[in-house]
Amino acid sequence: MSFNTVSVIGMGYIGLPTAAMFASRRVNVIGVDINQHVVDTINNGEIHIVEPGLDMIVHAAVSEGYLKAVTKPEPADAFLIAVPTPFKDSESSVPEPDLSYIESAAKAIAPVLKKGNIVILESTSPVGATEQMMGWLAEAREDLTFPKLVGDKADINIAHCPERVLPGHVVRELVDNDRVIGGMSKRCSERAIELYKIFVEGECIVTNSRTAEMAKLTENSCRDVQIAFANELSIICDKLDIDVWELISLANRHPRINILQPGPGVGGHCIAVDPWFIVSKAPDEAKIIHTARKVNDFKPEWVLNKVKVCIAEFLQAYPGKTAREVTIACYGLAFKPDIDDLRESPALRITEQIVKFHSGPVLAVEPNISKGDMNIKNVNLVELTEAQSEADIHIVLVDHKEFKNSSVKSEYLIDTKGIW
Repeated sequence: MSFNTVSVIGMGYIGLPTAAMFASRRVNVIGVDINQHVVDTINNGEIHIVEPGLDMIVHAAVSEGYLKAVTKPEPADAFLIAVPTPFKDSESSVPEPDLSYIESAAKAIAPVLKKGNIVILESTSPVGATEQMMGWLAEAREDLTFPKLVGDKADINIAHCPERVLPGHVVRELVDNDRVIGGMSKRCSERAIELYKIFVEGECIVTNSRTAEMAKLTENSCRDVQIAFANELSIICDKLDIDVWELISLANRHPRINILQPGPGVGGHCIAVDPWFIVSKAPDEAKIIHTARKVNDFKPEWVLNKVKVCIAEFLQAYPGKTAREVTIACYGLAFKPDIDDLRESPALRITEQIVKFHSGPVLAVEPNISKGDMNIKNVNLVELTEAQSEADIHIVLVDHKEFKNSSVKSEYLIDTKGIW
């Protein structure tokens, strides 16, 4: 095997599971993260994220000496970059992707690169990001050759391979799912396949780097459009006094119809983000994709307006009470059920906004995080039963399994997931 040591840059929700899977196959893995707490946690054989099954794999890999974490890159045979790709702070209606994390990662590994290495960008990125990464590496290491100029004869192989896993099922899907391999040359793709086949049992499909980048963006944009249809339908049904969940259930009885379920918006590090990468590159052409993003981004505002109406109706029904005496409970903060991930979460955003306009107590129920992980001022993280008994107004934002097994009977209930 030509890959004795693999380095994974970024020990987050994708980087750490990927590193663990290589290590579980008895490959020496160096995990790199700028966060010292993350590094120390991993080196103690523990994990800093919630992902079923990952804790045991990481503990075994560290105990057996196949996985270690560091803050600065060390020499390796392969480098996988799995760092965030957020947006720049801008007033523009179309967010601009921020590639500074990828740039920093590329410049950090450049000094330890050696002939024969492969560098794979796993970060979800706008089209052209892999070429840009190669450019940063080439600038930093003029003594090495890269595929753009010499193709298969390059000293350093470059490829893009987007992650395509579902939070909560990452360990299984990393192994089972097909992988799209976008090499900068035929040799780059061959070596990338050789690397991933250490643990991937799914098929590795070869294309070029730009198509590989676009494939991930397309998958999530398709989902975003489908969710936007469901969310827009829920808004229409609310206006027409129709139960949207019953309607969707009936429509889905058609053999060629599969409408998704509506919610309070769209969150996470993929579906709420990736469509903007397409829109930013082709703003005049991506009309449906852009519209879907606007629909889904508007849904939290629509929910907040429903909350304000609910508060007004409650105060009208109980004229002896003031707004300061009205307790609101928000059920769920994560961006999807049964995980601890708060990234781009519409539930979290809605809760934060309620605190800003509501003068009374705001309770939050999030069974997947501890009080130490809460960063929302003036929000009290409580158990489910306490919220159910203490709150005057109840807002279901995430359909965690704990919520599905319970219920609240109240006139002042806003259920964005249709479970109560």
